[in-house]
Amino acid sequence: MQATTKDAADSAGAEHTVERLRSALDDVSTDALVGGSAATNLDVLDASSRDLKVIVPTILVVIFVVLSLLLRSLLAPLVLVAANVVSFAATIGISALVFDHVLGFNGGDPAIPLYGFVFLVALGIDYSIFLMTRVREESLVRGTRTGVLVGLAVTGGVITSAGIVLASTFSALAVLPIQFLVQIAFIVGFGVLLDTFVVRSLLVPAVAHDLGRRVWWPSRLVADGGGSGPGHHAAGVHPPAEEPGDAGRPA
Repeated sequence: MQATTKDAADSAGAEHTVERLRSALDDVSTDALVGGSAATNLDVLDASSRDLKVIVPTILVVIFVVLSLLLRSLLAPLVLVAANVVSFAATIGISALVFDHVLGFNGGDPAIPLYGFVFLVALGIDYSIFLMTRVREESLVRGTRTGVLVGLAVTGGVITSAGIVLASTFSALAVLPIQFLVQIAFIVGFGVLLDTFVVRSLLVPAVAHDLGRRVWWPSRLVADGGGSGPGHHAAGVHPPAEEPGDAGRPA
């Protein structure tokens, strides 16, 4: 049996019609099926929504566990994961404004948010590892707040350069006449730049600096004051030996 909906097949009205039709047919027979373009679009949308609800939390949990083992902390990984989520949310929001009001795109592939999330979180967490592992190393010697400043100064150039190169590479996809690739190119390119210049260079260091030694909770760095301090050198970390002739030299 064939029927044509009043609304366009790719509209929300047609999808609501399919939902009502399926619900009504289930009362008659569970073997009754509803197909067509509108039904296909609805099934793809439902599958994408389900994937987003399952894959995103799974990725975040795995990243949190890996960062916890790497940084030997629970609070620092929580800050990094939250920063990634905030960065992704801001990117999707700005991208929606650009697609709707600047580029004039009519909708998009339902899988775009998931692809964008996977790309941005995977790339952003790399920068988090570069930054926070160096901050932890410096915190063992200098204390947390000073360690944040030194770690940012040392890794800032590497993170910024990598972000610019990566964003430029993905932006090259925007020249292709395929809307899906243009959207992915903008989301990843803009998201990487946002993560590089705002999240990883300002937000994460600022939060870690404000938290101080508490950012390493519950590791021993909290109890040790966030650093070895004078006369209390961390395991395997020792002050540099005096050079010959330094004895007696004024500081």
